[in-house]
Amino acid sequence: MPGREAALETQGRLIVDVARLPKGGDVYKGETGPDLLGLGDSEFVTPVGGIEYALKVDILGTELLVRGEVRQRLQCVCSRCADTFESEAVDPDFISSTEINETTDFIDLTEEIREAIILALPGYPVCQETCRGLCMACGANLNTGKCTCRKTGKDTRWSALDAL
Repeated sequence: MPGREAALETQGRLIVDVARLPKGGDVYKGETGPDLLGLGDSEFVTPVGGIEYALKVDILGTELLVRGEVRQRLQCVCSRCADTFESEAVDPDFISSTEINETTDFIDLTEEIREAIILALPGYPVCQETCRGLCMACGANLNTGKCTCRKTGKDTRWSALDAL
């Protein structure tokens, strides 16, 4: 039955029931619980909802092969101007291969999916590529207007070291 949701345990983990997987595999679509990423109290990147997944799960010989896409909506703080904006971390080519045998009943994909999303997180999130950031002198957002501070010219705080 393609398109059905995978079984989620009460702890919000994504578990594949290998023993009941039909021949030819199955497609799992859905969303995990909101706390799966476990980013802690990050001020700069906050998950919005759970991780969305669309996965093709199949048994090939002695391995469980999982392919598909995983994505997480995020609320981020721009690393240039400090404005908040919405973004998405996406792994369009998620793949997982796990060795199984006749005694394998369940496979937990939670940590592999979590890792794929964390690797897709932006290192320095920016609200837009053309973001001009903040004025170094007064902190004004240069995206919303010109800076009105008076630039004093050269920074003399390091002049003693410059003389060396």
